[in-house]
Amino acid sequence: MHDLYYKGRIHTRHNHVTTGYNTKRAVKLGSEKKPLTLVVNSDERKLEVAALVAENGLFADISVDSAVEENINELNSTLNKPTTTRFDKTPNRNDPCLCGSGKKYKKCCG
Repeated sequence: MHDLYYKGRIHTRHNHVTTGYNTKRAVKLGSEKKPLTLVVNSDERKLEVAALVAENGLFADISVDSAVEENINELNSTLNKPTTTRFDKTPNRNDPCLCGSGKKYKKCCG
């Protein structure tokens, strides 16, 4: 079969393979393939952070270095992901009113 279709379109099989679902998926931070890189100041703090990592089912390389400032930003950003704000759906004109009057929304509060 030809590489080009009518009016120079790219071959559909090739187009499907390169633009399919999740073709360039990145490895998730905190998994076995890409663990978190954390630096703590003491062995006691390392145990606390290791317990927190294990509790959340993550993987991390934790190093102890008292000369360097503590760096657990990757862990904080993984645990504190922002959530999507969801709003209640406003009723359509012919839906029952939310105030409980039994009337249609357009006749009551709309």
